[in-house]
Amino acid sequence: MVTGSTGYVGGVLVKQLLEAGLTVHCPVRDPTKESKIQHLKDLVGGSEKLKFFKADLLTKGSYLESMKGCSVVFHLASPFITQVPKGKVQEVLLDPAIKGALNVLESANDSVLESSVKRVVLTSSIAAIATDGTDCEEALKRTGKMCNEETWNETASLDYSPYALSKTLAEKAAWDFIKENNCSYELAVCNPSFVLGPGVKVHESSESYAFVKKMGDGTYKATPDISMAVVDVRDVARGHMAAGFLPSVAGQRYILNGANTRILEMGKVIFETYPDHPLPNYLIPKWFVWCIAPFVGQTRQSVSRSVGIDRDLDNAKSLRDLELGEYTPLAKTLHDMFQQCVDNGFIPSVESKQ
Repeated sequence: MVTGSTGYVGGVLVKQLLEAGLTVHCPVRDPTKESKIQHLKDLVGGSEKLKFFKADLLTKGSYLESMKGCSVVFHLASPFITQVPKGKVQEVLLDPAIKGALNVLESANDSVLESSVKRVVLTSSIAAIATDGTDCEEALKRTGKMCNEETWNETASLDYSPYALSKTLAEKAAWDFIKENNCSYELAVCNPSFVLGPGVKVHESSESYAFVKKMGDGTYKATPDISMAVVDVRDVARGHMAAGFLPSVAGQRYILNGANTRILEMGKVIFETYPDHPLPNYLIPKWFVWCIAPFVGQTRQSVSRSVGIDRDLDNAKSLRDLELGEYTPLAKTLHDMFQQCVDNGFIPSVESKQ
């Protein structure tokens, strides 16, 4: 079973599960709304191997029917929103992340399922490990190591990076649930970095696609010196598959990260293939970013702690234990996604602009 199956990462995971010959249960808000699920049905094997069920993240017990007969539950459904309206953090981020995770874990432990679920894989985030580059710097000074699976986010708050707070609290709640309950299944957690790469369709509302659009339409022509940890969506799906089925990974968390890079460097990589697009090509001074931060939806705290500071993460554990071999090269991730966006008109082609 895959929660969030209609989303960006969920769709690629469903695709890979189908390619492995598995039957996949997809709980969605409204299984009768064909426009929301058709892209999954169109996948090879989709019409035969996909089953859709009605469920809601915050409705207790609503996942029970879709879990019946499933050995592995992948819980991907959780909001990824970086800018939340004032006073809405609890409603928009915290409740869906925390209560949603607990709803899935409680349902998987329900006696109605007759112990069919053997493992739950929770999608967390590197945001549950570190909020920003300063967190990574301090972890390196404290331990002599890059941020890894032993690191927990201790700086996020309701006022500073509430998204990171939601991921941290949700993952901690999941581990606490496993410790406090006699669960009939095992838990494994995946902590992906910023996910890029081609989805099974262009998800226009996705933060990932919005980022790439801004890279290609001139919005990010100039950019702050922001360090980014990036992972290919296809690798995220592979990591989830391994976390779901390899016998030795239960009870562990895994950073899924393919590259530690910067926005300007990503622009240069895309420029190699798409030189006519208005890609990022120069840096905005940190002092200027700090001055204008409140007027562009950012905080000066985030500027001070992120701009010009490396955000490095150690991916050795996932490469070893999840048997990933290697991560997709950043250039392939960016080129494949950018081309998908151009082909679908999400990023205007140079010809159409002229």
